[in-house]
Amino acid sequence: MTERDAEGLELDLKLIRVLRNMVKELYASLERDIESHGLSIETFQILELLYNRGPQSIQKISDTFSIPSGSITYVVDKLEKKGLVERIPIPDDRRKTNVALTVEGRSSFDDIFPKHAQLISENMSFATDEEKYELIQVLKKIGYGIKHRESNSK
Repeated sequence: MTERDAEGLELDLKLIRVLRNMVKELYASLERDIESHGLSIETFQILELLYNRGPQSIQKISDTFSIPSGSITYVVDKLEKKGLVERIPIPDDRRKTNVALTVEGRSSFDDIFPKHAQLISENMSFATDEEKYELIQVLKKIGYGIKHRESNSK
């Protein structure tokens, strides 16, 4: 290994440590915010999906978060008991239902979500808009590169 290769390797290792630590701090901040509203991460994710995308089937929610449908059903049952979501029959398939926010659920999330989005913005405020655009491009480039490399090696 050349000195240049060793320096590149060391830089890669430093980058992954910095990235891991930043993500850890970011997610810890967001989790504290979510928990301050008396919600679990899973509950918040489901409510946020329904809030932003409208009614969804249990299977779609399960697929979106890669969580077994049985676990999603349990969380939805708890949300239904709290009056935040309701099950709505799908007219073409009587065996299936969609999950939707109730009026109370929407009202509650109308209060929670803008504050959460503001916290995200505050957390990201340490970088300029130009840096954010550049970071998005670099992270996409790395992610797509990994995906392409791994799909070609199969």
